[in-house]
Amino acid sequence: MTALSVTTPAVSTAAAPNAVITWNLHAQTAIYEVAKQSPTAASRSFAIAQAAVYDAVNAIAGKPYEPYLIAPRSRPGDSAPAAVATAAYRTLAWLFPAQSDFLRTKYEESLAAIPDGPSKRGGIVVGQATATAMINARRNDGAFSDATWPVGTAPGQWRPTPPGFLQVGAWYATLKPFVISPSDYRTPGPPPLTSAAYARDLNEVKTLGSATSKTRTPDQTEAAIWWDDPRLVEWSIKRQLATTHRLGTLQTARMFAMVDLAAADTLIACYQAKKRWSYWRPVTAIPLADTDGNPATDADPAWTPLRTTAPSPEYPSGHACFTAATTTALRKYFGRDDLSFSADSTDSGTTRHYRSLAKATAELNEARVWAGVHYRFATTDGHRLGTTVARDVLDDAFGPRGN
Repeated sequence: MTALSVTTPAVSTAAAPNAVITWNLHAQTAIYEVAKQSPTAASRSFAIAQAAVYDAVNAIAGKPYEPYLIAPRSRPGDSAPAAVATAAYRTLAWLFPAQSDFLRTKYEESLAAIPDGPSKRGGIVVGQATATAMINARRNDGAFSDATWPVGTAPGQWRPTPPGFLQVGAWYATLKPFVISPSDYRTPGPPPLTSAAYARDLNEVKTLGSATSKTRTPDQTEAAIWWDDPRLVEWSIKRQLATTHRLGTLQTARMFAMVDLAAADTLIACYQAKKRWSYWRPVTAIPLADTDGNPATDADPAWTPLRTTAPSPEYPSGHACFTAATTTALRKYFGRDDLSFSADSTDSGTTRHYRSLAKATAELNEARVWAGVHYRFATTDGHRLGTTVARDVLDDAFGPRGN
């Protein structure tokens, strides 16, 4: 695809973005708009690019925070925009060599806006150093391996789901972590198939998550679609918060890196749990409810969910893990929960507004049930896992230097 055929996603506010936001938009174009990576695969790509950008800007700012990988030498006056553009461009070009023309065009546009001279050259050198360190750290990290999910036929066991009956994403469970060891984390597991808790949650998603549900409200339907958009609303929320709070280059770079690395490591832990429990999805369980041994559940062979089920085991919810990690990192960065933000969804064609990170996350957990793709216990435990992993990641990384 040539540069002329690529449309960069729009910024959600009128304020002019800083270099970090500009290149985060270019990253989204490369990662999702062109490469069409899944939200899970995209989390790795965003983490790689944003951590390299953070290290570059942090070095130029005098290393006020602990670097993620390195803090290359820099000189007073080195250009942070040049460093941002170089670090992002080089990591993205490594990730997406087929998009070299588009990325090179955006890189040249960025550099053309910076006056020539020692400042620009110095920023380029710093960005090159952090990108090289990141690329070397992520070579052979296990991405896109041929790993597969365990497939079973017994009640409760995962098997590929309609409409595609695909095997996708199992490689993330063995991906090299970014900060912490995800294998240290455990989830309690789904309730027994014969339990009242299982029957309650299956019957809830059966009623509320059906494609033809009569009990789901129009607002719940909108929320289910809005949160399920593969062009994740969390991406634009992050940029909007940086813009509305007038974060500078370093502040934006640090916030983006905190969010993206916390989310990436959380998803590794989440996918390890998915592989361990290998639990069936509602789209499988509801038509086969007469086999689960629970007298409080009834089979409906014609049942279908509102939204397409992802091709991975059900428990815990990956989206609940991801959003909990994202909001935990944002809460850590801003030091408060009462943040106002909004985002648009192409899938729903609507904009939703929030005044609290906690309320947004709570709605996401509900929305996975309304979408018909998760049981409530999967979102509850995914939320807990995401919160715990993100806190531990941020206890180990991105803190003030010397703490």
